[in-house]
Amino acid sequence: MTEHDPQSQPPRTGAEAPHAVTVRAPGRLHVGFLDLGGALGRRFGGLGVSLDSPATVVTLEAAKRRSAKGPDAHRAEAALGVVAEAFGLDDQVAVTVSEALPAHSGLGSGTQLGLAVGVGLARLRGVDLTPRQVAEALGRGQRSSIGLGAFESGGVILDGGRGALDAPPPIISRIPIPAGWRILLIYDRGLAGLSGSRETTAMASLPPFPESLADRLCRLATLGALPAAAEGDAHVFGHAVGEMQRLLGDHFARAQGGRFTSPDVADALAAIEQTGVPGVGQSSWGPTGFAILGDADEAAELAAAMRRRFADRPNLAFEIVRGASRGADIALRSAAAPDGLALTGDANVRR
Repeated sequence: MTEHDPQSQPPRTGAEAPHAVTVRAPGRLHVGFLDLGGALGRRFGGLGVSLDSPATVVTLEAAKRRSAKGPDAHRAEAALGVVAEAFGLDDQVAVTVSEALPAHSGLGSGTQLGLAVGVGLARLRGVDLTPRQVAEALGRGQRSSIGLGAFESGGVILDGGRGALDAPPPIISRIPIPAGWRILLIYDRGLAGLSGSRETTAMASLPPFPESLADRLCRLATLGALPAAAEGDAHVFGHAVGEMQRLLGDHFARAQGGRFTSPDVADALAAIEQTGVPGVGQSSWGPTGFAILGDADEAAELAAAMRRRFADRPNLAFEIVRGASRGADIALRSAAAPDGLALTGDANVRR
């Protein structure tokens, strides 16, 4: 966590502080790290994809005391306290979490919830904090800025890895997701991915990361996936992502029990590959799997086929979603005009 000077107050926005703030933060896929060894001085790096849904939605309102309710309320209240203390903000706020990303599923639930609460608190108090400042205060972005990039702007995101600075890695590329693409998410409701101390222990248990593997992953990301996304070619994008997933899955197998965390998701991904779809994998530690499709009809047919094929595994669920080429939506509501909302700017702030 980054330390902040308690005497240094964030600047005011110059606008009247609102009565309530609602933040909708997109989920994300973390396709994989590029270099765990850091031979060039930067560790991790990563490729990710923002999701229009599922999402995190929180509302913050001025109150007589700090409180939180809804799914993941305890994490929301904890984030509120950290950000309030870090920046000297009044924490007498009621937080309502109306939607939450599935926890420990590989979709970035902790980062999106923390950023939504922290940025929402800043807007509620009429101060100017960036999502990156909030992420640093919360200790987010220790290895990856994919979640931060999803919150800020969405798209297919490449971060440059952790260097000498004690800050989240820089976002070095952001490409809008083609509107026609669809992503099939495969959930295993019976499992949770690694997080917290278990994740730290698992990372420490991994074998050395060969430079040859880092070279291949960087090439797949920068000369495979990113150009394909820019040209709207889901098949070529999928080929690059699929190879990255196989290489990384094998490297992480010792820590997560196989190429993919969930054996049932692994079976579903193998079945999808057999249909000719190359862009399959697992987001982060899983257990959520994904498949990248080029159009809505293809996605609908595939989802229907997978639901029939795996009907005997009630823990599996298949959902078709769109990519998100914009960041979080922030709606500001004043006491004088509680229903007066308008959308403006890349920050997606509704006033």
